[in-house]
This record gives sequence, structure tokens and C-alpha cells, in this order.
Amino acid sequence: MNRRLVFIFTLVNIMLGIWISGNFEKCLAEDRLMVFAGAASKPPTEDAAKAFEAKTGVKVDVIFGGSGFVLSQMILGRKGDIYFPGSSDYMEAAKKKEAVFPETEKIVVYLVPAINVPKGNPKKIKILKDLTRPGLKVAIANPEGVCVGAYAVEIIESSLTPEEKIAFKKNLINYTESCEKTATAISLKAADAVIGWRVFHYWDPERIETIPLDKSQIVRIGYIPVAISKFTSNRPLAQQFIDFLLSDEGKSIFGKYHYFMNSDDAAAWIGEKKPVGGVYEVPKDWVRK
Repeated sequence: MNRRLVFIFTLVNIMLGIWISGNFEKCLAEDRLMVFAGAASKPPTEDAAKAFEAKTGVKVDVIFGGSGFVLSQMILGRKGDIYFPGSSDYMEAAKKKEAVFPETEKIVVYLVPAINVPKGNPKKIKILKDLTRPGLKVAIANPEGVCVGAYAVEIIESSLTPEEKIAFKKNLINYTESCEKTATAISLKAADAVIGWRVFHYWDPERIETIPLDKSQIVRIGYIPVAISKFTSNRPLAQQFIDFLLSDEGKSIFGKYHYFMNSDDAAAWIGEKKPVGGVYEVPKDWVRK
């Protein structure tokens, strides 16, 4: 083989290698999604990600945490295909920060706040005021970055007297970092009670029990929204995953964990219609420095 042929052969191989490498990376980008999710949906979202991968071959990487905290991660890193917070509060924050495409927002399921205690309710907690009893260990999620923590503060502020709020805070042993860790505080009996979501019982029915709040104390029904991130590298694929969440198959995964599929069912469980969604501004004295 003369030098000219060797040169051409080498050049073709280099160009082919570049083309293959570029397309391989492109395929990797196309066949993978990154979701920043509030942990209020963790068990069903993990199941949905696996089901979507089995159905499409697309790998879904989910970063869970407090909705506000994962939003900050997504914005600072300027990456991620989907934002999937645990409440409307943080989706509104994402829209204000222009981190999502507002027109892609959809509601997946609905949530109702409740008191969660260890199975068997060893401290015999029946009502919200019981959480002010001396000696109890109570936890709530960090209201600065976790949706269920903001709901807890909203309920306490609207339902307890100033004296009862002081007593409640004396019992407050911890701010948990996410919905998952709030539920885990009960599973591991690190707390006697938390103000969490009704669905926590269905995450760990052997160890968690739910005590409904009085209907007068529930300020609003929550919901879990989803939208495409403005940092996505593949908007059609991100939309495909959202469509899957909203499909009968996707809804059935959330139904397995007893999430409410509509606000009417949530209101029926409460026993009264309530405002749906919205935004609550946490008072400064609840925000830890």
C-alpha cells in the first residue's frame, strides 16, 4: 500500500471515529433524562422511572430532595430535563426564576397534610394540640426548602394559639431535609410525631400510621406538578416522560401508593372542599439562620 493510500485510509478512520464518537455521545444524551424531584413523590417516581425505562429503553436519573433545594441545584448546575416538585409553591418559584417552560406544567396527583406517628400510636396522639404536650419529640421538614414543612408551618400558624406555638416549638427536635427524611423519622421512631403527608402511611404501612387533622385546620390541598426544565437537551423526550406520568399506566403507579388522582377525592377525604395549590410565605421566625 503506497503512502497516499495509507494517508487516505488513516484520514477516513479518524473521520469515522469522530463521527461514531459524536453520534454515540448524542445517543447517550438522547437516551437519558435527568429529573429534579421533590421527595414527596419518591416511591412512585422511582417506580415510574423504572417502568419508563423498561418501556422505552431511556434511562431516567432522578435527583430527590427538598423541592426548593433541588430547584437551586438545577439552576446552579444549569442542567436537568424535568422539574418535579412536591407542591405548587416551588413550581411557582421555578416559573418566577424562568427555570421551566410554564406552558408544559401539568398536575400529576394531589396531597393532603396530616399527622404521622409510629404504628400503634404509642403516644396516643389524636389532635394537633396534642403535639404541644410536654415531653413529646416532634419533627417537621425544613420549611425553607421542603414543601411539607411549609404546609406544617401554615397549619400551626393558623390553628394554634401563641402559647400553643411556643409549646410546640419546645417539642420540635429537628428540621428534616426532605419528605423522605420526614417519613423516615417516624419509621425509625426518631420522633413521636411529624406533620407530614397522608400518603406517608402507604410508603411504610408496617411502621407509619396517619392521624387526620381536623378539617378546619387544613388550609389547602396540595398537588404535585411537573414541567420541562429550560436546561433540557431533549425537550421531546422530556415531554414523553411527562406524558407517561399522566397516562393510565403512570397514574396507576401513583394510585398504588394511594395518592389522590383529583382534588375532589382529596376534599372528600378531608370532609370539606378546600383551596387547591397556591403559595405560602413562611414567617421569618421559622427560618433557621
